[in-house]
Amino acid sequence: MRLAPDVPFAPRRVPFYYGWVVVAAATLGVIFSIPGQTMGVSVFTDPLLAATGLGRSAFSLTYLIGTLGSAALLPRAGTLIDRYGVRPAAIVAALALGLVVLALSRSDRLGAGLGGLLGLEASTGAFAVLAVLFVGLRFSGQGVLTLVSRTMLGRWFDRRRGRATSIMGLFVAFGFAYAPVLFDAWIGRRGWRGAWAEIGVSVAVAMSLIAFVFFREDPESAGLRLDGSDAPKEEVVERAMTRHEALRTRAFWVVTLGLALQGMVITGITFHVVDLGAEGGLTQSEAVSLFPPFAVVSTTTGFLAGWLADRVGVRPLLLVLLAAESVGYVASAHLGEALGMALAAVGLGIAGGLFSVLMTVALPSLFGRRHLAAIGGASMTAVVAGSALGPLALALSRDLLGTYAPALYGAALLPLLVALGALRPLH
Repeated sequence: MRLAPDVPFAPRRVPFYYGWVVVAAATLGVIFSIPGQTMGVSVFTDPLLAATGLGRSAFSLTYLIGTLGSAALLPRAGTLIDRYGVRPAAIVAALALGLVVLALSRSDRLGAGLGGLLGLEASTGAFAVLAVLFVGLRFSGQGVLTLVSRTMLGRWFDRRRGRATSIMGLFVAFGFAYAPVLFDAWIGRRGWRGAWAEIGVSVAVAMSLIAFVFFREDPESAGLRLDGSDAPKEEVVERAMTRHEALRTRAFWVVTLGLALQGMVITGITFHVVDLGAEGGLTQSEAVSLFPPFAVVSTTTGFLAGWLADRVGVRPLLLVLLAAESVGYVASAHLGEALGMALAAVGLGIAGGLFSVLMTVALPSLFGRRHLAAIGGASMTAVVAGSALGPLALALSRDLLGTYAPALYGAALLPLLVALGALRPLH
């Protein structure tokens, strides 16, 4: 059941357009999803490998299972968000994410207990426990909490959607890029188990309260006009495609594949960043140092791209995204070299900033707001599925070929193929 828009306060009583409150709330929603994103898991990988006794490929397989399980659930989640509203969905997602992260802080012990109960090795029990917990982690964090936050923002703006997204992207890109550094310090202070436990409690309490107090469905349900007081009084005519109609367009697949490739490869790079750096002779701290310059480039790109989106549309930004992906993927195979580290930060940073903007702007611009969560759920399914394949693909390259480079070189060709479909107008 949808929560009444006037509880705990009426958005129309705010002395400015409530959409700007929505921007802040949606931004916090995406930032609080970080524990369910690969950025949030990456620095916990090596401690968890040591605690569970799993190999890197086996651990990557649990992540693959969890992420694919999440992807399978997302289309239904998008439909339910459209039916029951963004606020209930965000509250449930925040509580679920917090509980799963808390369980992950005890995952090795849960695995040992399951193994003992079934007469299996502790590592086998840990594999099963992690696979189940990663389904919950990816579905609640990377999936629902992210989808519902971006869907809400997309519904509150039309002519200023890019501008609103640029503000959101400024903070989201910065938060995602610095999260590994913050979590690494948190682990150093409290240990991996204590860090995950504290993060889980923080997400469950803080984000569920933010969602209850500040999330709202759309301006119309709150008695407001789209884009605020300076929006035209006449009824705005906009596209209103259903999910079925959107999935039959070239535009949907070109945008979705471009985003899915970024999700796939950046997830793999982030997941294995410590080992990827070690392949180039870097320490853990030196490998993680990729993220601060990445943050600067990503944040700057996201801010500028959001403003440009209202002026140039989706296609030019998509083409730049695809080019930046190719550069970033090749450079990531050479993190041990100064030029490789610099180009990786620039390429991945530009792609990351554009990814954040296009995730919010592209679908409502192309297909309208009415069925946005359902369409977004379908697109997010591909993005999440891509992110499932990235860590395993890089792990197999490392295990079978002795290096991550072949997988990264191969991945760099894929955006160029997608770009062929974006050469013609998307509308």
